[in-house]
Amino acid sequence: MSVHPFRQVNVFSTDPLLGNPLAVVHHAGELSDARMAAFANWTNLSETTFLLPPTDPRADYRVRIFTTMGELPFAGHPTLGSCYAWLAQGGVPQGAEIVQECAIGLVRIRRGADGLAFVAPPLLREGPLEAEVRERVRAGLGVAAEDVVDAQWVVNGPKWLALRLRSRAAVLAIKPDYPALEGLMVGVFAACDTGDGVESQFESRAFIAGEAAPEDPVTGSLNAGIARWLLREGLAPERYVISQGTALGRAGRVRVEVVGEDLWVGGECVTCIEGRVAF
Repeated sequence: MSVHPFRQVNVFSTDPLLGNPLAVVHHAGELSDARMAAFANWTNLSETTFLLPPTDPRADYRVRIFTTMGELPFAGHPTLGSCYAWLAQGGVPQGAEIVQECAIGLVRIRRGADGLAFVAPPLLREGPLEAEVRERVRAGLGVAAEDVVDAQWVVNGPKWLALRLRSRAAVLAIKPDYPALEGLMVGVFAACDTGDGVESQFESRAFIAGEAAPEDPVTGSLNAGIARWLLREGLAPERYVISQGTALGRAGRVRVEVVGEDLWVGGECVTCIEGRVAF
């Protein structure tokens, strides 16, 4: 049994009971893959991360990201939450930005008045969904065909696909048939209008059949992929806010901003639990 500093942080909200929780284990270099996977399964959260010394000298730390089902090469809320926990534990970056090493490579992170933000990775797969996949997802979500505006791949590590719907109301009305979506990572989103009474420009939801939390409360990687789609097609301004977690009562807010060649995706974090974990 080993003992490690531990934090559970909330990402994309300053309220510890909203947003998306993340378990972070510090000084995890001695842990085996099997032990990491077992602990992530035990926490029963959407993700658990383990902080290790970097192998690339340009990085400030290295992170491994586990769901209850396996390891991810990259994910958004674990990136922000891990960075927040690393800084809270006394981490000092080498430069003005924090550089995280993960399975997709190096990820730049900045600090600002609105919390932390990461540079969205490029899409590894994009473009329209195949007709049979689109129909399977539409039926599994229970969405009317006329409510689907478009459907595309937005893979940036996690293998997300996304449906753009006609209205925020259609997004919030979804009641998924999870067995029908088995093996897929599905996002849905729509633009908000003035009649919706919200300050956000878009609303999204994320579904991963088979996970402990099959609807993810707030998802950085999905919203980063959606942002690349929207900006590529001129469907969003260069700075906007997307809400997620509304259907779960979690009120997450993801901020998107283009600065030069960089697409920044971020939000605020707060520590919920701090101490030591032994396993």
